[in-house]
Amino acid sequence: MKTRSHDGASLTLVLALSTLWAPATACAQQSQAKVNINWDKIERVSKTTPTYQIVESARLRPTSPIHDQVYRNLHDLGAEYVRFQAWFPFPKLAVAELEPPRDGKTFWDFSEMDPTVVDFLEATKGHKIILNLATIPEWMFKTPQPVPYPANPDTADYDYEQGTELRDPSMKEVADYFARVANWYTQGGFEDEYGQWHNSGHHYKVEYWEVGNEVDFEHEMTPETYTALYDAVVEAIHKVDPAMKFVGLALAGTSMVPLEKQQPRFFEYFLDHKNHKPGIPMDMISYHFYATPGEDEPSYVQQFTVFNQADRFISLVKYVDFIRQRLSPQTQTTLDEIGIISADDSIQGQPGHISKPIPDSYWNLSAAMYAYIYNQVSYLGIEAAGMSSGLGYPNTYYPSVTMMDWNTGQPNARYWALKMLIDNAGPGDKHVATTVSLPFIEAQAYITPSHKHKVLLVNKRDRPCEVLIPGIKGATEQYVDQNTNSHPAVSRIVEGGTLNLNGFEVCILTLK
Repeated sequence: MKTRSHDGASLTLVLALSTLWAPATACAQQSQAKVNINWDKIERVSKTTPTYQIVESARLRPTSPIHDQVYRNLHDLGAEYVRFQAWFPFPKLAVAELEPPRDGKTFWDFSEMDPTVVDFLEATKGHKIILNLATIPEWMFKTPQPVPYPANPDTADYDYEQGTELRDPSMKEVADYFARVANWYTQGGFEDEYGQWHNSGHHYKVEYWEVGNEVDFEHEMTPETYTALYDAVVEAIHKVDPAMKFVGLALAGTSMVPLEKQQPRFFEYFLDHKNHKPGIPMDMISYHFYATPGEDEPSYVQQFTVFNQADRFISLVKYVDFIRQRLSPQTQTTLDEIGIISADDSIQGQPGHISKPIPDSYWNLSAAMYAYIYNQVSYLGIEAAGMSSGLGYPNTYYPSVTMMDWNTGQPNARYWALKMLIDNAGPGDKHVATTVSLPFIEAQAYITPSHKHKVLLVNKRDRPCEVLIPGIKGATEQYVDQNTNSHPAVSRIVEGGTLNLNGFEVCILTLK
């Protein structure tokens, strides 16, 4: 999740300001958003699971004062396809062999990495998970000199990742490393490079192993290099667990990045079976999206930027899915990082980073954007949409993407909106024909597998708007808005045929 430059910020700002200069808002011009539903017309059956990712960090360690609360939150979400990522800025938490073997001795050490990974596996036990322990030890790359790493596992080092060329061009060294890590967590231990047994006692079920992370940025891999690496790693881990499935790509260039970083060639090359070894599975691909408001954008303008960028991303999802359907239709898709990265996070680590509190409305904006993208990609047959990220905090790790308060562990509006979606929507929902009269109100009616009739509503603007839906009198409304703040979704009974959506509200109606 690297900081990305804001391509097209000027155009976005102009478009947003033109909206500000309009003589009246749409809600002022048209007093109601009218939603029409045809419950007899099923348009599609959703495959999409609402989920999230969480990244290892110092505040997930047992020494953290919010450790217990954070993992309790993860357990309570009860999501499927949760992604855990051990990311490179915390080398001791992400890499199990920080020094190369030499003179008959190895340096395998899971003492710092294990607690966060195991706590995650325990918190999500019984659910499908995606494990991304993808950081490659830096000594496996050719570098002018050995790459140092902090002695303190709590210290972030964004300079740890440096190399671009592996010292072993066969990639066996890297593949063997990941096979041993997989053995550690799923088979109780492994034999190291000199035949010495390392016992873990772990026998966890890992449904999906994700190979690499944002490889178009990290180590600047080409499609050819990454595909060869994927094949080598998958082949090695398949020997460990033949039932394990795999996720490929995890691209970053699908966010708002410079044009030279946007590489659709990755999808074309990777999804073409002729570019892989025979028998290598391509179970799932992944890629990421972060909206990135400009540095000088006031809060009011950000709502326009964020949803404009979200629409561009949805167009890209359609484009990528055409490639997938053409080359590898059996391969599934997870969008396993979805969020907003504020401009402030480009200076994290500097004194005064997040010197002002992030307003509560920001968390609601981010929750509304996620709910909107979730609904849109459910039209496209995407298998999973992952909110990013579980826990961030100032001066170290992207606070603008957090789902929980970094001081208390208390969930914010993003968490509660996701929880509401997990509890009320998902694969098997029958989406019925739904239209809405105002473009900034998202509405989708659906019938759940248990035959309940529900309606998802999202207000993409920071202002209230009345919504008219025939037949909803007596329905139960669950909602997350700027009044619910850091509390669970509130429920109430709809007394008439209209309801009022507050700014950035995410709402689910359950009809009688």
